[in-house]
Amino acid sequence: MRIGVVFPQTEIGGDVGAVRAYGQGVEELGFQHLIAYDHVLGADPAVHEGWRGVYDVDTTFHEPMVLFGYLAALTTLELVASIIILPQRQTALVAKQAAEVDLLSSGRLRLGVGLGWNPVEYEALGQDFTTRGRRMEEQVELMRRLWTERSVTFEGEYDRVTGAGLAPLPVQRPIPIWFGAQSPAAYRRTGRLADGWFPQMLPGPKLDEAKAMVHEAAVQAGRDPSMLGMDGRATWTGDAEELNRVAGRWRESGATHLSVNTMGTGLSSPDDHLTALRAAAAALGLRPS
Repeated sequence: MRIGVVFPQTEIGGDVGAVRAYGQGVEELGFQHLIAYDHVLGADPAVHEGWRGVYDVDTTFHEPMVLFGYLAALTTLELVASIIILPQRQTALVAKQAAEVDLLSSGRLRLGVGLGWNPVEYEALGQDFTTRGRRMEEQVELMRRLWTERSVTFEGEYDRVTGAGLAPLPVQRPIPIWFGAQSPAAYRRTGRLADGWFPQMLPGPKLDEAKAMVHEAAVQAGRDPSMLGMDGRATWTGDAEELNRVAGRWRESGATHLSVNTMGTGLSSPDDHLTALRAAAAALGLRPS
């Protein structure tokens, strides 16, 4: 099980030195990948009456592809989008950006995609919130073709490409696509189409139910369910025994990856996050580089 971190970007903010120090620091501690979330825009609660979103206009988010281009030159971490809100973005442009990050990082991109939950963001980016599930399935098919074929002609419900292609192509052909999933429809979509997935719960009966749906959908699509990766989450609470217990439960559940989260745990600075991760790395037996 490969162990990485969740980039606490809502708390690190816009300090480029802190971004650099954090990325290099987690690699030195022995972590193997870095996960970053995606939001292009936040809604203003003063304008959107009754706003109940987790994030708003004041919440800081670095754009994952640009962030990964920066970190690709500073670290050898695997760079993981978890997730890019794919249907609110132009398909060919995402494919191009991902190919570039994969090239600059020598094949270290894992592209997590999902539907998102914020119609305000979809409106601002000119996309239809209500068709996002169907559109994402089509986008995945098109991106994989763009990453593996010199010239693509594609006629879909949402995208059209006529005799065009990307150059240069990525190192990974195709780039692995992982899905964020937290509903039966998303689990079935994962089984049919994804290379791996990010469960939104801890190991237990609900995860077992989700895994069964993913497995069944994969089999029905003629795919081998054992080939799908699974990236679990564990939040550092300061308790080494608890972290080891949760990590062990993920390992027993078949997780191929584990990401340690320190965001939202009351830490006030990048140094505080790295201090917490130093303790987490020691608890998990990671070897500093």
